Amino acid sequence: MYFQIMIVLLSMVIAYAVTKWKYPVEWSILSAAVVGGIIGSVLFSTPPIRELFRHLVEGTSTYMDIVLVFTTATIFMAIVKESGGVDYVIRATIKHFYNRRIIALLILMFIILVPGALTGAGSVSCLVVGAPVALALVYLGIPRVKVTAIIFILAGLSAAAPPVNIWAMITCAGTAIPYVGFELPLAIPILILSIFTVLFLGYKKEGDTTLEKALQDMPKVPEGMTIWKVVLPFLFFFGMIIVERIWPFSIPVMGLPLEFTIAAIIALVLSPTKIKIIQLSLDTVKRLLPLLATVIIVGILQQVMTVTGVRGLLSYTVITIPITLLFISLAFVLPISEGILTYGAAALFGIPLTWYFDSIGLHATVVIAGMSLLYPLGDGLPPTALIGRLSVMVSEYKGNYLNFLKQTWVPWLVITIVGILMIVYSSHLSFLVEWSK
Repeated sequence: MYFQIMIVLLSMVIAYAVTKWKYPVEWSILSAAVVGGIIGSVLFSTPPIRELFRHLVEGTSTYMDIVLVFTTATIFMAIVKESGGVDYVIRATIKHFYNRRIIALLILMFIILVPGALTGAGSVSCLVVGAPVALALVYLGIPRVKVTAIIFILAGLSAAAPPVNIWAMITCAGTAIPYVGFELPLAIPILILSIFTVLFLGYKKEGDTTLEKALQDMPKVPEGMTIWKVVLPFLFFFGMIIVERIWPFSIPVMGLPLEFTIAAIIALVLSPTKIKIIQLSLDTVKRLLPLLATVIIVGILQQVMTVTGVRGLLSYTVITIPITLLFISLAFVLPISEGILTYGAAALFGIPLTWYFDSIGLHATVVIAGMSLLYPLGDGLPPTALIGRLSVMVSEYKGNYLNFLKQTWVPWLVITIVGILMIVYSSHLSFLVEWSK
């Protein structure tokens, strides 16, 4: 049986490598899943050949709830940006806090964190607010290579921030753990790490840019835009979440997709400019297709790994590694697998790791939160380097890619240490989960 599973796993690895040579990562993961399923069915009847197609189709709906959250949240942020809300907040930050550097940096930090936190994708933070925030950071006298590093680290952390964490959702779905109680275990370390990153990389001013020149070059704000028109949709969104938590048996649970939709309608009504919502939605979904495809295909991969025994083999391999070596290896395995498989890393390694850590007495929710800090680092590594490439693009950095990564090594190391320590001492941090519920 072990030999059979190894053959299936090897065929999946070869299929991924061959497809990745010419095609995007989505096709590579799909190729690995389909080839692994065919090899398992034809050679070993796991699954039986007549049931293979059913498993492939079932896999597409594994993370359909995540797809809905992803889509509605990104459309909501696109409306906020199209209405001029993003430009208004960034321009106001530079205007009022240009000479109060720390406050300006912290506000810009929050602006980057919000889109990724609401959508679960750091790429959305880059696409929605990356360019104007990068411009503001440059006008604060930060070298463009450091600006790129700030955007990359913060966008990655934003993807792990609550309320939407795709890695945690995928892991919870595969381990039958409810996706609740993640707010404080994620929010507290991410806020601390974000503040450290933005101050470490951006505190020192270089250059002689003036406030007048910065305001002149920044995008203009639509007439009629006010701070309340920006804030109210977010207040309604978080208000709906809080009300559900305070009165759980009196208020119907609407779910994140509906809550994002309501917030999007409010933002659309308050917009001072006319927004072609149908065209905006179509364009937004078109940009999202690669990410949506990845999430759907990861579901297929997980289904095939389960029925062929590959998932069980990986779980067995995990529990046979000495625990100290396992903790150390997380610093390399999770980022590298994320760089190869993107969200598939959570299904391939996150699920068996969570099972194992839970079995030895660690707190599963805090463990998943700790691992969630390590995954985004891999989004700067090849072959995908999704957030890394987008950070370079929106910051207009023209230098060597490796030089930009070198700027991130101190925040990278600190994030890695914090993530691993959260896993090791997860049972001592379980009170954060209780406070979140």
